[in-house]
Amino acid sequence: MKIPIRYGLLTAFGFIAWVLVTHSLFSPRSLVFSFTGPLSAILHFTMTYLGLKALEREKDEPPRFKEALKTGVSIGLVYGLTASLFFVVAFFGFRADWLASEPMAETTPKSLRLVLAFGGMIVGAVLLGLVYSAVIAFFIAKRRSAEMGDSGY
Repeated sequence: MKIPIRYGLLTAFGFIAWVLVTHSLFSPRSLVFSFTGPLSAILHFTMTYLGLKALEREKDEPPRFKEALKTGVSIGLVYGLTASLFFVVAFFGFRADWLASEPMAETTPKSLRLVLAFGGMIVGAVLLGLVYSAVIAFFIAKRRSAEMGDSGY
């Protein structure tokens, strides 16, 4: 269970650092904010891959497909929970205006916006963790079957 926590926290801290730097240095209308989605996806995919490689090193063999899926989803869950907790602290602690630029800001109650934003962060991270780990696990399983075929199993 250490691998999902380690790589989920690394993903979250990378995302949090990006958010803090962009909100500190740039105006909300800057084009830099348009890179947040792709950057978080790349970071999440990379950390899921590195987590699965760490699992492979720990076991001295490629992980099974189901085990890789479970690890990838766990990384996504830790990432989603940590990032959501950061935004809760940021929202209530010092930056309540971060959600003011959301499209539904004027028409939706504040509590519903918070639930949708933070729930979406968690669910999105878990679903992307599932997709990313499935893709990575597929290639690990393909490599594993090729290695087994070459070694005469």
